[in-house]
Amino acid sequence: MIRYNKNYRQKDTIIFHKEMNFSESFKQSNQLCQFSPDGSYLANSTQFRLIIRDVKTLQIKALFTCLDNINYLEWSCDSAYILCGLFKRGLIQVWSLENTDWTCKIDHGSMGLVAVRWAPDGRHILSTSDFKLRITVWSLVNKSVCYIKYPKHATKGVEFTKDGKFMAVAERRNCKDFISVFSCDSWDMLKHFETDTKDLADFAFSPNGCMIAVWDTKLEYKVVIYSLDGRFISSYSAYDFALGVKSCAWSPSNQFLAIGSYDQQVRILNNITWKVVSDFKHPPKLTNTNVLIYEESGKKPVILPWENQNNYKQFSVPSQYILQDVPYQVPTIRPDPEKPNPKLGVGTVTFSTDNKYMATKNDCMPNAVWIWDMIKMKLTSIVVQANPVRSFHWDYSETRLGIVTGTNKLYMWSPAGCLSVQVPEEGDFHIAQFLWHQSSDAILLMSKDHMCLCYLQNNEN
Repeated sequence: MIRYNKNYRQKDTIIFHKEMNFSESFKQSNQLCQFSPDGSYLANSTQFRLIIRDVKTLQIKALFTCLDNINYLEWSCDSAYILCGLFKRGLIQVWSLENTDWTCKIDHGSMGLVAVRWAPDGRHILSTSDFKLRITVWSLVNKSVCYIKYPKHATKGVEFTKDGKFMAVAERRNCKDFISVFSCDSWDMLKHFETDTKDLADFAFSPNGCMIAVWDTKLEYKVVIYSLDGRFISSYSAYDFALGVKSCAWSPSNQFLAIGSYDQQVRILNNITWKVVSDFKHPPKLTNTNVLIYEESGKKPVILPWENQNNYKQFSVPSQYILQDVPYQVPTIRPDPEKPNPKLGVGTVTFSTDNKYMATKNDCMPNAVWIWDMIKMKLTSIVVQANPVRSFHWDYSETRLGIVTGTNKLYMWSPAGCLSVQVPEEGDFHIAQFLWHQSSDAILLMSKDHMCLCYLQNNEN
């Protein structure tokens, strides 16, 4: 674990004063691993088996066998049930932790199954049939069934308010886009309105549940804001006749709406005037001396001509972050115009939990994560990895960003600096994805077919 050592301030390192302990690795399939909402259990699948472990001891608490390979799993909100989607068979199986003898099987039959999720109450299940024919709401309480017709998308276009009272569904009828708002208590339609879009790509509820941000297809730059009852609030378009919106994210405070575009910029709209308050660009050359540029550097072992290179494969290359001076050239790739879905534009935008920072990734700069100060509205840091960034997520309770790049190292950024942590596993454990525990005391690391837990313990006493 190595921190940067240039202009290092000892008083700012309290966030990293934690001891990291790694568990042994366990098998898993398709990175289907989830912490329970109460933080007590960890669920993972290994082909057709569902394994429930205690987070602290990693002892197996329950073991369930499904009828086929598991393609999706999700906990209910109260951690009492867990569902498994078996898309190849068109089946949903639900298991109970309180009563392991209780079972539930939902068969979609010939209509097929492409998506499934829990409703906010944890007692209703929403499933989407093949070809987007309909969404079915199944009740585990009274076994009732209701249907929602004409869903526009299979795996997106369905959102719940944070309080779980309302659900919105994007629909396509008569070659026009609509949004229907339903009550999650009775599943009655409360509002149905047409959206001012040519081909609705997706939408998102504001954190307070009062507004809906809808964005159009990538061929049409348009973001439209509606109230929960369907009233038009505002519309924004940055330019015409070019690729448009690639990502959208609300800030946790409900104050800002960040729009990532194909022109490699993030535009921040405020929730009062709906005007651009800041325009964050991702230039290939940095000249601002106030920006901290952390670049991962690793030294490979020197192999003499008569030595066997296979003897060094088991040893990992140590890495550290080195602060770079400006001007600095950010590693950039040129998109291939002959291929669809060009690697261009800001495809990921995410806010820290305290709303003080925002992290972005420009897809034509796959090794760099840009971190913006949302109080000063300016770029504060950029983390440049040696390998393309696979994913990055903010800690739930601390201002800390985790980054993985498909290697055996976990990287972290905070206002105090950066560090690199190597997974002490025998063989190759290349981290492809990770999850923060709700208490921020543990991190779940997942490779292609294994997983392990990294426990973070305060080391202040």
